Amino acid sequence: MKNEVESGQNNKKALINRARLVGWMLFLLAIMVFAKLIRVQYYDTFKGKTWAEYSEKNDLKLDTIPAMRGNIYASDNSLLATSLPYYYVGFDTKVADSAYFYNHIDELASLLAKNFKENTAEGYKSKIMRYRVSKSKRYLRLKSKEITHLERERLKKWPFFAKDRKGGGGKFETIYKRYKPFSPMADRTIGGIDPKSGRGYIGLEASFDKQLEGRPGIGWVEKVEGGLKIPVGDALNVQPAAGRDIYTTLDMNYQERTEIALRRKLLEMDADFGSVIIMEVATGEIKAMANLTKRGPGKYEEVFNYALAGSNDPGSTFKLATMMALLEETHMDPDQVTVNTGDGAMKFRNHIIRDAHRGGFGTITASQVLEKSSNIGIVQLMQRYFANKPDKYLGYLKQFHLNQPTGIHMKGEKPPLIRDRKSKQWSSYSMYFMAHGYEMQMTPLQTLAFYNAVANNGYWVRPMIVREIRNAEEIEDKIPPYVEEKPICSPETIRKVKKMLEGVVNAGLAKHIKSDLYQIAGKTGTARKLINGVYTEGKNYTSFAGYFPADKPKYSCIVIIDNPKSTGADYTRYAGSVAAPVFKEVADRIYAYDVAIQKPVRDSVPEKSEDVKWAGITNDLNVISKSLNMTPAPEESEYAAASLYKKGKTKWNPREVDARDVPNLQGMSMRDALYLMENKGFRVTFKGSGKVVEQSLPPGSNKSGSKTILLTLQ
Repeated sequence: MKNEVESGQNNKKALINRARLVGWMLFLLAIMVFAKLIRVQYYDTFKGKTWAEYSEKNDLKLDTIPAMRGNIYASDNSLLATSLPYYYVGFDTKVADSAYFYNHIDELASLLAKNFKENTAEGYKSKIMRYRVSKSKRYLRLKSKEITHLERERLKKWPFFAKDRKGGGGKFETIYKRYKPFSPMADRTIGGIDPKSGRGYIGLEASFDKQLEGRPGIGWVEKVEGGLKIPVGDALNVQPAAGRDIYTTLDMNYQERTEIALRRKLLEMDADFGSVIIMEVATGEIKAMANLTKRGPGKYEEVFNYALAGSNDPGSTFKLATMMALLEETHMDPDQVTVNTGDGAMKFRNHIIRDAHRGGFGTITASQVLEKSSNIGIVQLMQRYFANKPDKYLGYLKQFHLNQPTGIHMKGEKPPLIRDRKSKQWSSYSMYFMAHGYEMQMTPLQTLAFYNAVANNGYWVRPMIVREIRNAEEIEDKIPPYVEEKPICSPETIRKVKKMLEGVVNAGLAKHIKSDLYQIAGKTGTARKLINGVYTEGKNYTSFAGYFPADKPKYSCIVIIDNPKSTGADYTRYAGSVAAPVFKEVADRIYAYDVAIQKPVRDSVPEKSEDVKWAGITNDLNVISKSLNMTPAPEESEYAAASLYKKGKTKWNPREVDARDVPNLQGMSMRDALYLMENKGFRVTFKGSGKVVEQSLPPGSNKSGSKTILLTLQ
C-alpha cells in the first residue's frame, strides 16, 4: 500500500515538473517573438528607413492581399467560372541607383513605346524623369489597362523589372478577373462578382461566396500618390489561400439546347421573358436553368433568375394539386365521376368563370377535367367535395410541399404565397380560385419540384445544383440528394394522376407535342397577369410542367413564357401553343442525347439480317476472303456484307452507306462503324465486343433527330 502511495506521489511530481517545463518554454518563445517584432520594427531597414519610421509617415501599412477565387465546374468537369490574374504595370522611379537609372532609362522608354503604344519613347522618358526628380511624386502606372500573366513574364526581362542588384522599381499590382468560358450561357445562374469588393453578389457566386473566396494574405504595401497601394518586396507575412472549387449538376449540352429553344420561341412570340428548368427526377439535380429577359427589339439576355425568384399565379398547372387533393379526400374513380361544364361559362359569386374552349366541353369526367384543363369542371368538383372543408384542402396543399420554399442551396429563392384563412385577403371564394391557380404566388422551381414528386412516385426531392465542394482534388463537402421518406400522397392517387397527365398529351390540350418515340406527361398552364390589381385580358403567363419518358421518368421540366404576343386567335397565346412546344423541343434533344433512355429499335433491320456474318469495306473483306479461299466480294460498292447459306457458302451483297442518314451497321467491326458514324456527325457509344448486332437508331432516315447512337457488339 505504501509503495502505491509513493508511486502516485512520484507520478504527480513528474506531471507538475513537465507542466513547469512547458510553461517556461512558452514564456521563452513569447519573449523571442516579442524581440523579433522589436527588431523588425526598429532595426530592420527598407530603403534606408526602419519600418517604424515608415509607419510614422503613414505610407507603409499591412494590407490584405486577395486570394485566388475558387473555380465553378459543370457536371462533366467543364469549367464554368475561374479567376485569371491580371496586372497593372507600375514604376517606382526612385528605387534604382543613379548609374543604373540613366544607363537604362532610354531602353525602358523605347520598350514602353513599342509595346504599350500609349506614348512616344520621348514622352515616356520625360514623364519618368519628372517623377524621378519630384519631391512629391515617385510612382506612376506605365499602362492604363492591365496586362496578362504571359505579358508579365515577358516584362520581367526588361530593365528595372528584371532582378538586378542596382536596378529595380518595376512593380506589378495583381488583380483577378472572373472568366466564364460558356458566357452568356447560364450567366444568371452561375452569377457574378462585385468588381469593388470581389465578392459574389448573384447566383452561385453569391450562394457559395464563403467557400469560393478563399483566405486573403497579409503583406506590406506602400501607399503612394493617388491612393495607390504598391507591394513592398515579394515576401508576404501571410500567404493567401485559394478558394474552394464548386462542382455543380449543370450539363452545358442541355443548357445550350434549352437556351436555343427558349430564345427561338421568345423571339417568335415577342414575349417579355422566359425560363426553363430541367431536373433529374430521382436526385433533384438541376441539369439546366435558363432565364432570358427582353432587353430590346429581338434581344434577350440573362438578367434575372425567374426560375428561382419569379413568383406568379401558376394558372392551370396548379390543377394537378387540386385533383390530387380531391382524389386523396374521396378515393373516387376519376373516369366514373362526371361534371357538366355547360357552354364554357359559369357565373360564380358575381364572377364569370370561363373555359378556354369556346362553346364548352359539356359533360366530362374528372379525368377529362384535368386533360382538357376545364376551369368550370375543377370549381364544380371543389364545390361538391370541399365546400365546407377549406382547411382540409389547405392541409393537402401543405402535405404536397406547396406552401414552403424548396430549400435549394442557392440564395434568392422567393417563398411561395399560399393564403390560409388567417390571411386578411382570404374570402369565401378564395379556395375556388386557388383550385385553378389564382390568388397565389409560386416560382417555377416550386411548381417543378411538385411535378417531380409525382414523377418520382410521390416522393418529394429537394432540387440541388451543387454536388461537391473540393480543395484541389480533395472532397471537403459532398451534398447528397435529399428525398422525403414519406410520399406526399397514396400510390393509388399517383397512379391516377400519372394517367391523367399522359392523357393531357395523348388526347388533351397538349396532344400536338405527342412523340412517337417516347411518352411525355405534363400539364399546360395559362394565367392572366395581375396588373394594377386586375387580371388583364390578353396578358398571359404561360407554362408547361411535366416529365419524360412517362413510363420510366428520368427528367422533369418546366417552361415559362411571359406575355406572348400574337395577332392570331386567342389560343395562339395560350400555353399549349407557346410553352408546350418548347418543352417538346427540349425533351426531344435530351432524348436524342441520352442513350440510356432510348428504346432499341430493330424493326427496320433487313429481313434475315441476323445471318450477316461480316460487313465492312469491300477491299478489306476481299483480303480476308482470299486468305480463307472464299468467294470474293463484288467491288462495285465500297462497302459489302456477307451471309452464309447452303452448307456454308458465302453470299455477298453491296451495302449503301453514303445516301442514308443512318446506315445498316450490322456485322461491321467497331472500327468501321465508328469511322462511318463519326464522319456523319454522330456520337457513338457501345457495349460488348465483337461485331455490331444491334443499333439504337434504325437504318434509313433519322426521324428522331438524334445524333447519338448506341451499338451492341457480340
